[in-house]
Amino acid sequence: MWPRVGQQFLWLNQRYCSLITKVCVKQLHSSSSVFTYSCYDGLYPGHIATTPIQKALLAVGSGVAALQNPYRHDMVAVLGETTGHPALINLRDRMRNDPEGYTVLIERPKIRLSTLDLTKLASLPDGSFGREYLRFLEDNRVTPDSRVDVKFVDNEELAYVMQRYREVHDLLHTLLGMPTNMLGEVAVKWFEAAQTGLPMCVLAAMLGPVRLNASRLQTLFTSLGLWALQNGWRARCVLSIFYERRWEQSLADLREELNIEPPPLILSALNKRKI
Repeated sequence: MWPRVGQQFLWLNQRYCSLITKVCVKQLHSSSSVFTYSCYDGLYPGHIATTPIQKALLAVGSGVAALQNPYRHDMVAVLGETTGHPALINLRDRMRNDPEGYTVLIERPKIRLSTLDLTKLASLPDGSFGREYLRFLEDNRVTPDSRVDVKFVDNEELAYVMQRYREVHDLLHTLLGMPTNMLGEVAVKWFEAAQTGLPMCVLAAMLGPVRLNASRLQTLFTSLGLWALQNGWRARCVLSIFYERRWEQSLADLREELNIEPPPLILSALNKRKI
């Protein structure tokens, strides 16, 4: 009897979570044009003005969707935008108080395929930051163009900080030596949670380990996790680096400048779909 009741409860819970997700995702996509025309106030292109209640609904719906599928980057993005205001203010202030970070805020560089000289990156020597970043993109079959644009942050400067965080994410994988498999993503999220304080990162850091098998979980808790947290806490603000001017710098030197230690072990990108 009780196993059957438990199964029914799990089924109802899954249906409930799925319903919430579908409703909020539908609102996100179907109402975008309505918000754009009726509420767009010129803060920045693509901005969608939302009320606190709408932000709460979007946060719940995107959170459920992201938990069901961590690779739903669009839902992860919405969750970050609707919950990250205090953390974004802190990150913005840290950038303002750093000379290089202040320059980034003023010049607003973007990391896109259209702004990257891939031929130049490929010509750089092994061990340089630019060459290792290109190697990361190739080995893990990812592109910087996959980062969605910010929509729900109600401040133009904070919206850029959030956008910069997203575009820097792959650079953090390079700096930390982590691939894009589940263990590598969780380790990067632990670093980001300690470094940024963004609720989205904290939630991912807490719930990400649930998706790891026993072997990877042991690796996280015995070596990678503590290393990621310690480096995230003590590292210089990673958003304050004008990475586009650092391609020729050696990865080892950049890590030392940022106070980031090399990873305690090497994870292979070839195992991306095995975790």
